[in-house]
Amino acid sequence: MFMRKTMIKNAKIYDGTKKPAFSGGIIIIGDTITAVGDVPASEDYETIIDAGGLAVCPGFIDTHSHSDVLVLTEKVIMPKIRQGITTEVLGQDGVAMAPIPAEYAEDWRRNIGGLNGDSDQISWVYDSIDDYFRAIERQSSCSNFACLSPHGNIRLAVMGFSDKPATDEEMIQMETILDRQLREGAAGLSTGLIYIPCVYSQTEELVRLCRVAKKYNRPFVVHQRNQDEKILESMDELMHIVRESGVRLHISHLQVAGDETMRFDLYRKMEEIAALGVEVTADQYPYTAGSTMMGAMIPAWAHVGGTSRLLERLADSKEREKIKRDILIDDERESKTLNTSNYDRTYVSSVNKPHNQKFVGKNLTEVGEMTGKEPIDAMMDLLLDEENKVGKIQFYTTEECIMDHMIRPEVNMCTDGLLGGKPHPRVYGTFPRFLGKYARENELMSMEEAVYKTTKKAADAMGLTDRGSLEVGKKADLVIFDPDTIIDVATFENPRQYAQGIKRVLVNGVTVVEDDKVYENAACGTVIRLL
Repeated sequence: MFMRKTMIKNAKIYDGTKKPAFSGGIIIIGDTITAVGDVPASEDYETIIDAGGLAVCPGFIDTHSHSDVLVLTEKVIMPKIRQGITTEVLGQDGVAMAPIPAEYAEDWRRNIGGLNGDSDQISWVYDSIDDYFRAIERQSSCSNFACLSPHGNIRLAVMGFSDKPATDEEMIQMETILDRQLREGAAGLSTGLIYIPCVYSQTEELVRLCRVAKKYNRPFVVHQRNQDEKILESMDELMHIVRESGVRLHISHLQVAGDETMRFDLYRKMEEIAALGVEVTADQYPYTAGSTMMGAMIPAWAHVGGTSRLLERLADSKEREKIKRDILIDDERESKTLNTSNYDRTYVSSVNKPHNQKFVGKNLTEVGEMTGKEPIDAMMDLLLDEENKVGKIQFYTTEECIMDHMIRPEVNMCTDGLLGGKPHPRVYGTFPRFLGKYARENELMSMEEAVYKTTKKAADAMGLTDRGSLEVGKKADLVIFDPDTIIDVATFENPRQYAQGIKRVLVNGVTVVEDDKVYENAACGTVIRLL
C-alpha cells in the first residue's frame, strides 16, 4: 500500500505539550508523524513543505461544536478549517442527532433547529450513533469528527418529550442505549440542563447515566442548569453526580453571568470536585457574548409534549400570558441576565424564512419596534412563525471575567459555534483570537501555553489519544501559522470573515488549506470512534 512521505522543514515547532518552541522539521508517512526535530534532508519525499521559519503546531481541536447537521451536507466546514480546526466534537448540550426515533423526527428537527441548524437534504432518523457516524463518513469530509452521546436524544427515545421523572424501567432502557452508544465509539455523555428534554431530568437520572460513562472512562460533558445567581447550586449538583458516579467532568463553555465575583466561588467548587479524585476540565470561547437557540428563553413547561405543543401554546393567548409571566417574573430556570429582561443585548442571529431575514442582526428591542409590539411578544411571534428555528446572540459578561477563565488550568478553547444566519464571530475567529489577542497582544500566557490549550489539553479532555500533539505516532493534523500576525477578523457586525495568519492546514497528513486555497475534495477526514 502506497503511503505518501511528507517533510516539513524550517519550522518553529510548538508541539502542544507546553515544551518551549524549537526549530526543526517533521516527517509524516501516510497519516502519521514519524519524526519531529532533526530530520534527514537526504531522503526522498513526495512532498516537501518549507515552513520558512513560521510556527507549526497540532491542529486545533474544537471540543464544543454545533456542526452536527452541516457535516452531513458539506465536505468542508469552511469557518472551522480556515481557522485551523482539524477536529470537532459533536453531540453537545445533550441535544443532537442520534438517536432520533422516526415518531419524533419532525418535532426534534424543530426543537434543535435554532442550535444545530436545519436541512431538507438529510435524514432526520438515526437509530444509533453508529448510524450517524456512517452518514458522516459517506460525506467524505476534510475534517475529523468525534461525537458525544446526547442525553436528550436518549431520553427522547425512551420518554419522548415527557417532563415526568424516569421510572426504573425507563432508566434501564436509557442506560442500555447509552451503553450501546459508548460501545459504538461515542466520546462521552453530554447534557444541556436548560434544553428540552434534558431540563426535565432529575439529578439521580444523571447519576445513573454517568455510572455508565464511568465504566468506559468517558467524560460527562455538561451545560449546567444555571450560570447566574444559582450557579453554585448547579455546581453542587455536579459535585453530587461526580461523587456518586466517579465520572470525569467537563464543564461546557465556562461562564458566569450576572454577579461576576461569583467566578471565584465557581473556581473553588471546581477544585472541590477535583479533590474527590476525578478529572475536572472545562472549555471556553473568548468573547463577551454567547449564542444559542431563542427557544431556550421559553419556560420548560411550555415545551412539554414537543415543539408542536410549544407552538400551540404560543398561539393561545391565555397560554402565552402564562409564558410571559414566567419569563419576566417567575422564571427560575435561568438568570434574568440570560433572559428577555435585557432586550437590547439579545440579538436574532438566524431564521429560516425569507420574510424574517430583516430581523437577523437586530436586537429584541429593535424587532419590537419594527413590528409595533412589545419585544417579548415580537420574540414569541418570531418563534411561532419560524416553528422554533431561531438562533440568538446575547451579551452577558466582561473581558476581565473571560480572561480569568482563560488562565485556569482546567480550561481549553472551543467555538460553541452556531453556523447559520449572521453567526457569532466565534464561528470564524475563536482560535486565532485566542492566540493573537490574548497570548501575543495581551501576554496573558506564553504562546506555548496557548497552543497547549487549543490542542493537547483539548485532546486529553475528550480522550483523543492519537492526536493533539506533534509527537511520533500521533496523527498528522497540523497548522502552519505566523505567530506575529495570527488574529481574528470576524466581528459581531461582520462575522463571516476568515482569520489572518493561517498559512496551511493538514488533516491526517493531507493539505486542506494552503493560504487562501481550500482543497474541498481532499476527503482526508475521519470519524473518531473511541473504542
